[in-house]
Amino acid sequence: MRAIHISSLDGPSAVEVVDVPAPADEEQVTVDVRAAGVAFPELLQTRGLYQVKPELPFIPGAEVAGVVTAAPESSGLAVGDRVASLSLLGGFADRVLARPDLTFRLPDSVSFEEGASFLFNYCTSYFALLERGHLAEGETVLVHGGAGGIGTSAIQVAKAFGAGRVIAVVSAKEKGDVAMAAGADEFVLAENFKDEVGRAVDVVLDPVGGDRFTDSLRTLREHGRLLVVGFAAGDIPTVKVNRLLLNNISVTGVGWGAYSMPRPGHVATQWAAMEPHLRSGALKPVLGPSFPLEQAADALQCLERRAATGKVVLTL
Repeated sequence: MRAIHISSLDGPSAVEVVDVPAPADEEQVTVDVRAAGVAFPELLQTRGLYQVKPELPFIPGAEVAGVVTAAPESSGLAVGDRVASLSLLGGFADRVLARPDLTFRLPDSVSFEEGASFLFNYCTSYFALLERGHLAEGETVLVHGGAGGIGTSAIQVAKAFGAGRVIAVVSAKEKGDVAMAAGADEFVLAENFKDEVGRAVDVVLDPVGGDRFTDSLRTLREHGRLLVVGFAAGDIPTVKVNRLLLNNISVTGVGWGAYSMPRPGHVATQWAAMEPHLRSGALKPVLGPSFPLEQAADALQCLERRAATGKVVLTL
């Protein structure tokens, strides 16, 4: 079968298409891959900068959608099922093995490209807003990076699960248009978001970090929560805890993978909560450019240049 190999740590241009034997394991679900999500972990892996460092060469690809060709009886899946799966590795290939507890039937209305764009971002946003942030009906949510994968998924999850108002923070108007199309009620530019918003927010979801952090705290009402999802800006901010004490606000870490992967069944619980909203279209991944498998290097370079809005995918 065709597969993408990372065989050296020289960056995305060094990935190559190879021919390798198809994998087989009776205890795993075998999926013929129709689409694979491309994300920053794969980009980091091309330089050995991600925390998961498989021995070279290896096939990257942590998130796929496709058709089941074999499955254990205990999995509840059958040959021919359309599925989305967290393969964790190996997804940039014609066929991949996946854990049964991380593989889920796709509604017929959801495309393979959308299926390959769903699990990581939406499970992270659900974990942040509902499990760590305890989002309540009618609350106001501020989402940084509102045009990105986490940002657009967080906008939709917040709206689907009862937020009264969702404000997206973006770096440019065209990105604001993306956030609005994803379901935000309004957008503000990052440069002066604190003054635009005022102290009117119950929950801030922040995958950006950097200089925005302290200003985000200043937008929180009493009992507000700032959810730390990541540091796309590069800088890890610090907090003076007297701000938390004086204003009765909190900062909460969101480590979805660290929490979910050691707990079989946790992702399935999230899927069960979100699947009706995925089926209805309330949760609908924002798709970016798609590339054939042979152009995996181009897909990774597109991500590195930050040239894409929406999820970058490989199609097979």
